[in-house]
Amino acid sequence: MAGRAPHDRVITLYGRMPVLEALLDPAAAVSRVVVAHRARGEAVEEILAAAAARGVTVERSDATRVTRLSGNGRHDQGVVATVASPGLAELEPWLSTRPSGPGAVVVLDGVTNPANVGLIIRSAVAAGLDAVVLPRAGTPDVGPLVVKASAGVALRATLLRSPTALDAVDALAAAGFTTVGLVASGGDDLWGVELPERAALVFGGETGGLTPAVSDRLARRVRIPLAADVDSLNVAVAAAVVAFELARRRAITA
Repeated sequence: MAGRAPHDRVITLYGRMPVLEALLDPAAAVSRVVVAHRARGEAVEEILAAAAARGVTVERSDATRVTRLSGNGRHDQGVVATVASPGLAELEPWLSTRPSGPGAVVVLDGVTNPANVGLIIRSAVAAGLDAVVLPRAGTPDVGPLVVKASAGVALRATLLRSPTALDAVDALAAAGFTTVGLVASGGDDLWGVELPERAALVFGGETGGLTPAVSDRLARRVRIPLAADVDSLNVAVAAAVVAFELARRRAITA
């Protein structure tokens, strides 16, 4: 059985497919699986087989305990797992270990949809960015829906917690990052503006965009030029565009 991770670096997954996917991912450090006595079916058998293959002990328990562990009896399907997430950390201690050179992180300011959070994490990692900041206020916990939307990438990504998005922006600015917020209008054209080597890319919520307090603290604002009278993009799509534009420019200058 895998060793225990510190409590603040542990993710609780529930639901048959999220737990099975974690067990099948060699990079996911699954330390415990609990299955309700009455849970049956092909997916449950696959979970038991995958756990056995990895040497992870499966506890059979009553459904009440599974629900207590998952916190979501409607959707846990009688299965819950504990997964170590070595990349889950607090922002400020992480910043204290960072070199002063180029870097890029994403900050979410009120992005509440777990699917969007998961997609943003996946895009940020794929674009080679260093981390995603998930403020405790206004951002969902890293759970099954976030992990599923990220296609499992969230289990191995560097995910940083801070009390609020404003705290994150202030901490990053103090550490030498230039804070750049995405706006629908009024900012500099993304295709023409110079992007900083040490950048904190800030993305606002699905409905209201950047919060006023965070927007007021930003060093720069950029917008993605849109055609055909389209006024905005989904936040996860917009984050992918900005992340890969930054990655493209770094590849050119490397």
